[in-house]
Order: sequence, then structure tokens, then C-alpha cells
Amino acid sequence: MLLELVVENYAVIERVRVRFHPGLNLLTGETGSGKSIVVDALGLLLGARAYPEVVRSGARRARVAGIFEVPADPELQKILQEAGIEAEDGELLLEREILAEGKSRAFAGSRPVTAALLRDIGSHLADIHGQHEQQRLFQPDTQLALLDAFAGLQELRDRMAGLYRQWRTTVGALADLEKSEQEKLRLADLWAFQMREISEAGPKPGEDVALEQERRVLQNVARLQEHAGAAFDALYESPDSALTRTRQALRRLEELARIDASLEPARDELRQAEIAIEEASYALRDYLSRLEANPARLEQVESRLAVLEKLKRKYGSTLDEVLSYQQELSRRLEALESAEERKTALVRERDRLAAEFAAAAAEASSQRQAAARRLARRMEAELGALAMPGALFRIELRQVAWHEYGRDAVEFLIAANPGEEPRPLEKVASGGELSRIALALRTCIGAVARSGASQARTLVFDEVDSGIGGRVAETVGRRLKQLAAQYQVLCVTHLPQIASFADHHYYVEKQESGGRAFASVRELDEAERAREIGRMLSGERVTPEALRHAERLLKMARSRD
Repeated sequence: MLLELVVENYAVIERVRVRFHPGLNLLTGETGSGKSIVVDALGLLLGARAYPEVVRSGARRARVAGIFEVPADPELQKILQEAGIEAEDGELLLEREILAEGKSRAFAGSRPVTAALLRDIGSHLADIHGQHEQQRLFQPDTQLALLDAFAGLQELRDRMAGLYRQWRTTVGALADLEKSEQEKLRLADLWAFQMREISEAGPKPGEDVALEQERRVLQNVARLQEHAGAAFDALYESPDSALTRTRQALRRLEELARIDASLEPARDELRQAEIAIEEASYALRDYLSRLEANPARLEQVESRLAVLEKLKRKYGSTLDEVLSYQQELSRRLEALESAEERKTALVRERDRLAAEFAAAAAEASSQRQAAARRLARRMEAELGALAMPGALFRIELRQVAWHEYGRDAVEFLIAANPGEEPRPLEKVASGGELSRIALALRTCIGAVARSGASQARTLVFDEVDSGIGGRVAETVGRRLKQLAAQYQVLCVTHLPQIASFADHHYYVEKQESGGRAFASVRELDEAERAREIGRMLSGERVTPEALRHAERLLKMARSRD
């Protein structure tokens, strides 16, 4: 439900802020005052195409903002959640800006969004039926949804949609499996060969690093023996070794420490140095004992490294990558073995889902056929009451490929005048007729809907009274009033008979100030309503007779509530 609308620098509107209410909200005013501009601005807010020409002369930008009460619609909640948009306290702020240079920006919940996303959100908040709007009523999906709403098929639609999505997912998975299976079968021999090659080599983590170290040692045995021997002599073996000199210095320090205790720390440090030199010497001695030239072992190491290097050139830059690839090959070969089992399971699941969906689609088709006949009869009766006597309304159903809501395509056909052949709505319906058709559809569907089920949705009618008057206008007013019990209704009207049914009446006025025209919108109280309806009856000068007639219209409308 639309709670508040703000329009700035849009056409002749400088700034307007209007609060709307539940029930029937009617906008009236002189011709050219800007009534339809308010509807156009709301359409822009709901994702209609933006044109820079609507920016008020001299302004840098036009802005439209609206606060909506968010309905308990799972599809809308999903859209908002996926876009990261939060409705605070159940209310959602939508905004649209059109810059004078032609660019436009859209916001939902103060987050920048695309115009396409704004349309998706807006389609769950309001329907606009007017001559200058792209009519969702022309869309086959909309017509199918309206017929299903009349038939009470929402639960069946949800079940079909769930089955269809599961079926499509299963069919897609099966196609991917069959496609990948053919490719994998061609690669199976290669994978098996690669697996054998790696397995027969039997690489171990870090093996190449250890072998590289061993090869360096084997290639430099003589040099290692020379330097290790020299170091051992310098530390331990020669008469003038570091260990000998350290022990000599230690004996001196021990003598000194017996005399001067302050040298005891230095003596202890030297004792540690003696132990360290001795341990390093023993390590060098053991190392020298192990060093020996071994050409046979060097050949083995180089041969093994060549094997590992070949594996790395083919399957990974490191041995860890080679081992990881080996694990991947194992998974691929195992997947090939289980592919047939998975294929059998997918075929079984596909067939089960297809059978359930076909049964649900057949049930929906049967109910739609019966509902189409009932809705066509009711629509003809409603259209007759709305100044379209003799109009023929037909609903054509035909079988098409499976889709989310079954196997039916629906098309609404109408012959607005007697003797004509019913044709699609977009080919024969004028703007005013289309508004009345939409009103008739909403009335028929609302008659079978649960009371209050769609209270949060907003229906907007512009030019619904085109080409009618008198008794027919009163019928249109009653229909709008009936709709307002289930929806929030916004309607632009020129007829006092319709205006008298308003729950909330707004007057749109165009004034001139400083050589500039600007429009204003204000809600009328009861006395102002009578004067406005009197003006609609008599013209610019409201006569006492017109005022009395207006009061009678208001009284009669209240008595019908």
C-alpha cells in the first residue's frame, strides 16, 4: 500500500507531498491541472522509462519518492533479500531521480538499484491502469495469473512451479552428465595411463628435495673431506688447536678465580666454550667417517631425480602438485565408475517429476477451462454495466510447451462492439476501455478472493471514466468502492458520480506565480468535497443547486457503504 508520495520538479509540479490511505483515494481537478502527472510520477517510481523532458524547466533534476507498506508476498521478500534491501518496520522507500542531461538513478531502501530491479519490486506493490502506461494486462503471464486467481489455483500454481524447477534442474544435470560422460570416456584411457605412470614411480612428499641434497654431497665428497678435515684439525687434532688453547686459558682463569671471585663468570663461560668446541669436533669426526665417494649411489640418485623431474614436467611444477594430480585422477576414475549409477538415478527422478508435473498441469488445465467460461460470462456482465454493452469477452487457452505454471497459454480476447470478432486486447482496446476492462477483471477476481487477502496492494486507475457518464459512472464508482475493500485504490476521475464514492478525496490544482505554473495536491475535508463535486457538476461557478446536488450524491454514496 502506498503511504506517502513526494514529487519534486516533475513537469508542472514544483514540490508535492501527499499521504494516501487505505480504501478509495480519488484525485479530481480542472482539465490540465496535473492529475495524470501524479499517476505518471508514480509509474516512474515503479520502474517506467524516464525521459529528461519531464524535468521542470530551470531545475537540475526531478525526483519522485514513495513509501510503501510491504505486503506479505514471498516472491517480493525473495527479491528484496537477494538484493540486500531491508524494509524498516514493514515499510519500503523507493526513489527515482531524472537528471536534466538525461541520466536517471533509482534507489530502494536507500540502496542504488537498477530500473529493472525497481520494476520487479514495483510489480509486487502496485498495478497502474492508464492510457500512458505499458499495460501488464497485455502480457500472457499476467492474463494467466488473473485467470488462476479467479479459479483459486494459487496453491496448485506453487506446486507446479516447484515441480517444474526440480524437473528442469534434473534434466539439466542429466544433460551435463551425458555430455561430460562422453568426453570423459574419451579421456579414460589417458587418465588410466597417467595414474599408472605416477603410481609406478611412487613419489613421496619431499623426496626430490632430500635427493637433491644427497646428490650435492655425493658430487662434492673430496671438497667436503678437505674442508671438514681442516676444520677438525683446527678445532681438535693439531697441537695448537682451538680446544688445546681454550683448555690452557681455562686453567689460567681457574687460578685467577680462586684469588678474585669476580672472574668466576668468565671462567664459566670459557668452560661452556670448551664443551661447545669439543662437541663440534666430535660432530666433524663423525661426519668425516661417513664421507666416502660412492659413484654407484650417485648414479642411483640422479636416475631417481630424472624420474621425478619427468613427472613434474608432465603433471605439476612441484612433487606436491604431482601427488595432488594423482588424487584428482583417482577421483575422476571413481566418478566414471559411479556415473552410470547416477545416470540411472537421475533418469528415475526426471520421470517421476515429469509424471507429477503432467498430472498437476492436466488438473490445472481442466480447472482453467471451467474458470475461463465462468470469468467470460461475468466479464461480459461487468462490461455491460461499465458502458460497454454488447461487448464479447473470450478467454482462449491453448497447449504449449511446459512452463512454470503448467502447459497452458492464455489470451484474453474482446470485441468492444456488437458484430465484431473478438481480438486480443492490445489490438482493439482504447485507453479508457482498457481501464474499464482492468476494473471489471479486478471486480470479478475480487469477488472470489478472500476478504482482505490483497489489502496491501495498490491499484491505480487513470481515465477509467473515459466516454461514460450518468448511471454508468455510478456503477463504475460502486465497482471502485468494492475493490477498495480489498485493495488500496487510487483513481483519477472527471465525474462527480465517481468522486462521491471516495474514502479520501484529493484536489489537484494548477496555479500561476511569478510567471510560472505549478501544481498542488491537497486532501479535502467534507465541506471542501461538496464544493469540489459541485464544481464538477456545474463548472467554474458553483451554484447553490449544484452544491445541493453534490451533497445528495455524497449522502447517497454513504448510504450504499
